[in-house]
Amino acid sequence: MAKATTVKVKLVSSADTGFYYVTRKNSRTMTDKLVKKKYDPVAKKHVEFRESKIK
Repeated sequence: MAKATTVKVKLVSSADTGFYYVTRKNSRTMTDKLVKKKYDPVAKKHVEFRESKIK
């Protein structure tokens, strides 16, 4: 069987609030770690979210 091209990743807040988003990324075209600026409702501001594995 073929390996899936999209994988689920967890985007964890860099503000250390414990809040996270779950998204997908194409593992063949995006080989580096995903970093996005998104809204953290716990910190009540936009912060960087970094990719980590889903356990």
